[in-house]
Amino acid sequence: MRKKTQLIHGGATVDKTTGAVSLPIFQASTFKQQSVGDFVYEYGRTGNPTRNGVETFIADIEQGTHGFAFASGMAAINSVMQLFHAGDHIVVTDDVYGGTYRLLTKVLSRVNIEVSFVNSANLADVQEAIQQNTKAIFIETPTNPLLKITDIKGVAAIAKQHQLLLLVDNTFSTPYWQNPLTLGADIVLHSATKYLGGHSDVIAGLVAVKDEKLAEELHFIQNGSGAILSPHDSWLLVRGMKTLGIRMEEIEQNANELANFLVKHPAVEKVYYPGLITHKGHELHKTQAAGFGGIISFAVKDEATALRVLEQTHYFTLAESLGAVESLISLPAKMTHASIPRDRRLALGIEDGLIRISVGLEDIADLIEDLTQALPQI
Repeated sequence: MRKKTQLIHGGATVDKTTGAVSLPIFQASTFKQQSVGDFVYEYGRTGNPTRNGVETFIADIEQGTHGFAFASGMAAINSVMQLFHAGDHIVVTDDVYGGTYRLLTKVLSRVNIEVSFVNSANLADVQEAIQQNTKAIFIETPTNPLLKITDIKGVAAIAKQHQLLLLVDNTFSTPYWQNPLTLGADIVLHSATKYLGGHSDVIAGLVAVKDEKLAEELHFIQNGSGAILSPHDSWLLVRGMKTLGIRMEEIEQNANELANFLVKHPAVEKVYYPGLITHKGHELHKTQAAGFGGIISFAVKDEATALRVLEQTHYFTLAESLGAVESLISLPAKMTHASIPRDRRLALGIEDGLIRISVGLEDIADLIEDLTQALPQI
């Protein structure tokens, strides 16, 4: 089954009882048992038919065997981190989402889970960071917000060599363009709030795995900690995921044109987009993904200039998040990555004048005209 077809027919998203092609919202906290222990669903936290629909859906489109739906992307990451114990060590991509950085350094540090941040685009750095107590490698590719590319197969080989789990945040590429489980990853995570939902109307996190033991552990954690996705949000997510393919293709077309426009603009000093042949990870990304996505970051000379650009755009909505039908614009240093200390941000290359764009579905001519009038005329 090809991807666009799978996005329509994947998962348990048709109601078996009525044949409804839109899976009903089962707004139930508990379920009647035929007799003690004889049931399909027992309690809403443990399982729900609508949530089961989105969980089987993400398993299918990520080419895994089991999926799990959580109340947010951070709830998904936090739940996966419950696989580890005090004294364990995790190697993590340095250019990682600010919320992930905050969780790892400010929350999980309280329970003595150690973290080393490395440039995972350099496999030697990953290898060097592994310690005796290392249990996992956690990567983003492309990264947020500098769009660095990590060799998933290469890191998977390192993980296998050291008997480590490989976790991949696949939010930016989505399952439509990239499937980390087929490249050697053990766990794939999504902030489904973004492209999977696609309409800025749901907060959700998804996880997919292909190993039965991992699935059992994650279901135990999901049920035990309770950060589950509600039936209504599960329904919204299924609806959004069915149009993922056509949205990603149109978004990518817009993003490619916009990136090429920015490269030529005299007020733009740097452009980060994997679809550009000048991007350091362009060729590697082509070997592990079918598309380049819709996130572009670019740098102007300073923060004041960046703020003026953000204030003067009309079709780019100033907002956090990404992956929706409307184009969004943000200043990572003050917004999505504000939780990272400034000296560390600068060391990573997240400059004060760095702007991140999530390209939407507007007419590309309008988007280019909007940035043309907002950018300084030099």
